[in-house]
Amino acid sequence: EWAEAVVTAGNKIIYVGSSDGAKKYIDDFTEVIDLNGKLMLPGFIDSHAHIVMGGEFLLNVILTDVVTIDDFKERIKNFALNNPNKWMIGGNWNHQLWEGAELPRKEWIDQFTKETPVFVSRMDYHMALANSYVLNLAGITKDTPDPVGGTIMKDPVTGKPTGILKDKAMDLVYRIIPKQTDKEFAVAIEAAMNEAKRFGVTSIHDISYKNHFGALQKAERENRLTCRVYSRLLLENYKDFINSEIQFNFGSDRLKIGSLKAFADGSLGSSTAYFFEPYEDDSNNLGLPMDVLSDGRLEKWMVDSDKNKLQLSIHAIGDRAISELLDIVEKMNAENPDWDRRFRLEHAQHITETDIKRCADLGVIISAQPYHLYDDGCWAEEIIGKERLKNMLAFKSLLNNGVNLCFGSDWSVSTMNPIEGIYVAVTRHTADGKNPNGLIPEEKLTVEEAVQCYTMNAAYASYQEKKVGSIEPGKFADLVILSENIFEIDPIKIRDAKVITTVFDGEIIYTIN
Repeated sequence: EWAEAVVTAGNKIIYVGSSDGAKKYIDDFTEVIDLNGKLMLPGFIDSHAHIVMGGEFLLNVILTDVVTIDDFKERIKNFALNNPNKWMIGGNWNHQLWEGAELPRKEWIDQFTKETPVFVSRMDYHMALANSYVLNLAGITKDTPDPVGGTIMKDPVTGKPTGILKDKAMDLVYRIIPKQTDKEFAVAIEAAMNEAKRFGVTSIHDISYKNHFGALQKAERENRLTCRVYSRLLLENYKDFINSEIQFNFGSDRLKIGSLKAFADGSLGSSTAYFFEPYEDDSNNLGLPMDVLSDGRLEKWMVDSDKNKLQLSIHAIGDRAISELLDIVEKMNAENPDWDRRFRLEHAQHITETDIKRCADLGVIISAQPYHLYDDGCWAEEIIGKERLKNMLAFKSLLNNGVNLCFGSDWSVSTMNPIEGIYVAVTRHTADGKNPNGLIPEEKLTVEEAVQCYTMNAAYASYQEKKVGSIEPGKFADLVILSENIFEIDPIKIRDAKVITTVFDGEIIYTIN
């Protein structure tokens, strides 16, 4: 329902209704803000982001907008010159943007990074380029075997590593990257909080890797968190939670844990998403299931965690990864006592019609990222074919089948801006401009549906539906004011709307004139 006025006291909403009804709350101590007809929405909730990694991305070399090989080389060269001996990480390059879509090689950058460790990731963080300096540090040679669940790409003629490492092979480098200091963590979190403020994001469902949660706790103690953080830690450490008697949704109103994250496969852009049928451009490649899925550990971890009331958030992108994961969920639900588990399947980018119905029957929440369609939709058909493309990010089908669908960004894989996500969910446009009517237009959402996915549906996915996600009395005063009414303008113009004010916990934390 629509309302004319909202009254807040402290950090809570106490009235929602007509302007006349709000007048009884006004006295000499009341601040009255006239929005002059601007649209106010509940604060946006990003259902899948990486706070620390995203902050680091903003502070390191940025390769997201690189569209040629020469630009790629030049960007890395300049950063190395200006930051001697500093580890160059992040980057978020996308080889699909440059001519020929050739994967980068260490030879492109070795000559000007001889003493600079470089390990720059593709935008999906499922493969990265290491220069020779880093390969030597990690002890990776032509004789190093592929780890289970990973690939060390090697030159077909010389057998030497090209510098590209995929999925679990990346761990060979991650383990030698120096641990960040408290100050570096603090700077990264501050950068992420500033990004959230300007995009009206007042809650983030974080993926917290090693030492990230400790840094987030410190930020909370020092009152530096300007959004609510729902932290998902690594499932492989689930026994620590069980031994500590921690269950789902534990913590304060600004920082919670109780959900655990794992991977079932890789990504489409790295050709490691796990499919039933091979990739169109490589008949020998079905993708790369994670070792924990293949060897049965994921099933054991999930069943044990669920039995101890820990929520699960599992990454699955390819249709086979999704299907095998749902097999485990069926077994888990049958074996364990029933409880409010709210199992989350993260991404679900290529899901079959059969598995959409299974998700509905099993009560599975789908946590998806609309902006991935904008990026991946430009080239996905080339590597998975027209038939599989039909089920790519099938938002409307999911909602029509009664699946709880929530939206996020996967930042810094793509922009954190929810307005961009809403724009893509409603128009299904792609970055190449070749789908003016939308890629798979029957899967378009209405503006109301897309907003719901960024608010109430996302709140439900983190057990917060009674506290945030809508503008109702008793809920936290987390609000966002937009420059345009996105419900009334041409959908093509939605992406031009700006956040002009962000309210978090009853306080204005961001505003522009």
